[in-house]
Parts: sequence; structure tokens; C-alpha cells
Amino acid sequence: MIPVLVKLRQRNRDGLGRTWRSETFRRWGSLIGGAWLGTGLVGAAGFRFSERTEHSLSLWEGEQPVLVYNYGRISSSQAPADRARSSYVHPLYGLDGEVLTDDFPKDHYHHRGVFWAWPHVEIGGQEYDLWLLQGIRHQFERWLQRDTSSAAAILAVENSWRVEERKVMTEQAWFRVLPATAEGRAIDVELSWTPTHWPVTLRGAEGKSYGGLTFRFAPHAGNPVITVPDGATRADLTMARLPWADLSTQIRGATNPSGAAIFVAPTHPDFPPEWLTRHYGVLCVGWPGVTARTLTPGQTVRVVYRIWVHRQVAALSQLQRQYEAFTQSLSNAPPLSVANGQHGGH
Repeated sequence: MIPVLVKLRQRNRDGLGRTWRSETFRRWGSLIGGAWLGTGLVGAAGFRFSERTEHSLSLWEGEQPVLVYNYGRISSSQAPADRARSSYVHPLYGLDGEVLTDDFPKDHYHHRGVFWAWPHVEIGGQEYDLWLLQGIRHQFERWLQRDTSSAAAILAVENSWRVEERKVMTEQAWFRVLPATAEGRAIDVELSWTPTHWPVTLRGAEGKSYGGLTFRFAPHAGNPVITVPDGATRADLTMARLPWADLSTQIRGATNPSGAAIFVAPTHPDFPPEWLTRHYGVLCVGWPGVTARTLTPGQTVRVVYRIWVHRQVAALSQLQRQYEAFTQSLSNAPPLSVANGQHGGH
């Protein structure tokens, strides 16, 4: 496929009072869900960003809220002060405006919408806990891209992991949000990590594997349905190797059931990764899982996912079809960061 280059000169604000102009928006023409991506003009009817607070950026499609990315430090008067955090998505909205995610839930104050963190992070012989926010934290560094059109919205940020004020990891998070259809909405997620000066060892929770991309669902009524490639499962799963999983439920206060799936790219390290699922409302992609993985300075590890938000309880055939559409889209286009001129985590 031939890359389509669209020059964008949209003026934005970065939440710190500074203005910036977006870089060239490089899109590869690709078939995603049967529609061409890479057409449309900035400002056409479609997506837009708005500053929600000095710490959070909202994305809208028309008059419908899509998601909020929290780049600044977020705390809650209902949770311990040491659970303050940044660099995660909440709220993530369903197609009818229901809030699908939870933040500072009383059973797990550290859960935070759609986030990525590890319970075991070892640096220089010392262990830290990014999952529980003990001794290490995310910190926003800069916007890499904030672009919108009628065809897609792209949001990209560079974060760091910090132990006190010492930077130990460069992180990039890329999101490509596609327009909603009657059936659902696709949100492509690419995360990459590059240690700075010291090796960083990551490991998931013993006997459970959580540690990595995590989706904490909002409070719900009724019985959630978790579906994996073998079908609906009544049991909670630990250390299960899966290419995808879905949780559908009736969100408290919503009129109808809805849900979200996480699809894992076949290029993912150690594919398929280990998972933890909980019917109380969490999907956890566990990578590297219970077996530790050490990243060396200058080495970039990249993972690619799709979050598929949908109405109703998703059928197995529907999920299989959507996963096939996702994998097909990957064969037609390079990773988001590569297509947009960012190579690695520097």
C-alpha cells in the first residue's frame, strides 16, 4: 500500500498553556472494518479534542463523548493519597454514552480505567510496584500527536517512569479511534517502552499473571458474560493464554447491555499472552506474565491491541469476525508510531 500524507496545521493547546502545531499526519490507506482509513479533512464532522481539566483531555465524536485521557496527576478524596496516578484512560464511554470504566473503586483503589502497570518492576536490584503505585510512577512528558478528522482521531503521548525524580523508562502510548458504527467502535492501542540507563525487569503477579494492559469495568447490574475463543466462560481465568477476551454486562444506570473486548495483535511478544479475567469486572492482559522479562537500555518493546466497544452482549461469532478484521487491518498498515514518523521510545 502507498502511504497517504495529509498535512495538518491545526493549532492546539497542550494543557500547560503552551500552543503547538501538529506534525505531518501520516496515514497508510488501509482497509479497517471494510472502510478506507486515511480520508477526510481536519475539522470535518467527526472527532474533536477538548480540554476537560488542566489534567485531562477529552475526545468527542460529534456530540458523543468517546474517552478522556488523564495525563496529569489524578487523586480522589475517597481514596488514600498514595493512590494518586496519571497516564490512563477514564472515562471510556459506550456507544450510548454510558461510562464503561471505573476509577478508584473501593475494592481496588489502584484500578484506573484502561491502564497499563506491573506489580513487579525491578531496577538495580530494587523492586517497585507500578500497579499499586509504590516507589515508581508515570509522568507525562509531551504530546506526540493530537489529530482529528472525519475518518479517525489519533492521540499520542510520551511518558516516563520515574523513581523519585530519576527517569528509568521512556514510554509511548498511541491511540487511533475509529468512527462508531451501529455495531461498535474500534480503538487501536500501541504501547512501547525503552529503558533509559538501567535494565528494567517486569513480572506479573504470582499465580495470576496480571501486569500489563488492564480494563476495569464500571459497576454493573446482573451477571457479566466473559467470552473467549472457546466461548462464554463461567469461571474466572488465571494465566490463560488467549488472543482476545470480551466482557459484556449491564452497566449500572444504562438502558441496555454493552461491553468491550481486548484483541491482541499476533505480533505481540510471547503471543498469545497470559490473561487474568474476573467477573466482578476486569480484563487483564498479562505480559510478560509470571515469567520475568528484562528490558535492556535502548531496547524498545512494542505491543499492539485493539479495544472494541460494542452494544449488547457480544456473540462469539461477532467477536471472531471483529478479531479477524483487526488482524487483517494490521497486514495493511505499519504500527501507528512508525506510520507517523516515531521510531521506538526516544
